[in-house]
Amino acid sequence: MDWLVKLFTNPEGIAHIMILYALVISLGVKLGRWKIGGKKNGIAFGVTWVLFVGIIVGHVCTHGLYADAAAAVAYQKPIIDLVKELGLILFVYCIGLQVGPSFFEVFKGGGGVQMNLLAVGIVVLNVAVMLGLWALGSNLGILTQGANNLPMMVGVMYGAVTNTPGLGAANGVLAEVLGDAAPAIANGYACAYPLGVVGIILSTIVIRFLTRTSIEEAREELAQSEASNPDRAAFHMAVRVKSTAVIGRSLKQLHDFLNRQFVVSRCFLEDGSVIIPNGDTELKLGMELHITCAEAEAEPIALLMGEIIPRGQWAETDAAAMDYVSQRLIITKPEINGKTFNDLHFSTIYGVNVTRVTRNGMELFAARDLRLMVGDRLLVTGRRENINEVRDLVGANVKHLDHPNVGAIFFGILAGVLLGQVPIPIPGVEIPVKLGLAGGPLVVAILIGAFGYRYKINSYTSTSANMLLREVGLILFLSSVGIQAGAKFLDTVLQGDGVHYIWMGFLITIIPILVMGVIGRLKLKLNYFTLMGLIAGSNTDPPALAFANATAGNNAPAVGYSTVYPLSMFLRILMAQLVLIFFM
Repeated sequence: MDWLVKLFTNPEGIAHIMILYALVISLGVKLGRWKIGGKKNGIAFGVTWVLFVGIIVGHVCTHGLYADAAAAVAYQKPIIDLVKELGLILFVYCIGLQVGPSFFEVFKGGGGVQMNLLAVGIVVLNVAVMLGLWALGSNLGILTQGANNLPMMVGVMYGAVTNTPGLGAANGVLAEVLGDAAPAIANGYACAYPLGVVGIILSTIVIRFLTRTSIEEAREELAQSEASNPDRAAFHMAVRVKSTAVIGRSLKQLHDFLNRQFVVSRCFLEDGSVIIPNGDTELKLGMELHITCAEAEAEPIALLMGEIIPRGQWAETDAAAMDYVSQRLIITKPEINGKTFNDLHFSTIYGVNVTRVTRNGMELFAARDLRLMVGDRLLVTGRRENINEVRDLVGANVKHLDHPNVGAIFFGILAGVLLGQVPIPIPGVEIPVKLGLAGGPLVVAILIGAFGYRYKINSYTSTSANMLLREVGLILFLSSVGIQAGAKFLDTVLQGDGVHYIWMGFLITIIPILVMGVIGRLKLKLNYFTLMGLIAGSNTDPPALAFANATAGNNAPAVGYSTVYPLSMFLRILMAQLVLIFFM
């Protein structure tokens, strides 16, 4: 049994470190599924339990298993630091790839700009409240860490807003500025995190009462908003041509005259025959057109052409015309990435029409200027042989998507790490700002996701592959932070400032949310459910989003979350460096 004892107590063995990670991660992930308050509406801390378990394991090892704790920590530090930074890079890079395609789109509409300004307000107020509490605590002697008061409060702030990449960015700055003397700010993070999760959810409930908003009122308000502002989701209708203004005109002429986006997938003639139209197809009296368009465009298009046919009376393709089929094709060829339907000329060259595009579970209207991405699913209508030609053009080989483009991923990480080390001088500041190992890969991933098609960069990863890499990166980072912080965590809570970190963190959580939440609801008139998602997104907090989804019963919280999440994540990472550089 000596070999087994040595395996658990000898810190210089690689197998020992692997056992620590496997124990921390497996137990932490298991506990992360436990919900406080019941299985249905309870709150789960998710993979953050990996951090808590890591702290416990780190404490037990340094205060019991290791004969020479100082030597053990010195030996393990380079290994754990490497795993920690690699995990953080994988996590933020995969987030960047996911949000990159929509990062700049949210700023095109006024609603997206307003929502992101609210999120920026929450981020800035978090920093302001943290700095105020730091100054107050230091002046009154409440905080006793001396020169480490500010770094520890930065850790508390990131626990209060449940943002792990920000903690990683702060750790990177401290390691560069203070070296081995850098404090274990993960202890402050761990003290503030539990009430941070609860505080975010509690604040959304308080906002509802402060603004006198009822759930039923919010649902009715959302329904009215959606009715008056139809989006670009695909809408399908059948129209009977009766207007003399369009008879004899081609579909291309109608497109130019109306200046509206629509696709005619099939034309049924009065004799029962069916054709797949193109831009030169002329409209005839009595022709039945099957049209796909944005919902907002449906009424004016139908009024110009004739009358809408009730869905139950639509013509159907008979057996003699079965050569006309509809199929879904998935884009797998990198050459198609970033091209629009105007570039591909499906209708004029191949004689087929694309009516819908499915991307990440969302159905989009196939607008002529929509840029296609690898992984998009196209609903194509036409003759079977023509569809087969389009299949060869787009690839349609699902097996090609089963393997993530690992080379492109690590090339992006390489560029991100290099970018993160570029010093950005600021007048009057001795230490230049750097994006660091968190910010650099995040920025590069966002840029590749948004503009990679222009440079023939295929950044596609399946949703499952992205989630796997992201989760693995996050648990590697959290377990590493926990193991390293465990040596001093108990002392921080029992003998240090841990109790103060808890209530200060709670104030950092709730004050900005209450202030900006009331402004968003009363001043900007945001829907309450959308506001709930915005609050969760500005704090990058999945448990709060889950609570919002359960409360709303619709996708409004997800819209708010995804609209502000990319910018909020970027600012959270950047703020860690700015605060430490400017105020230390």
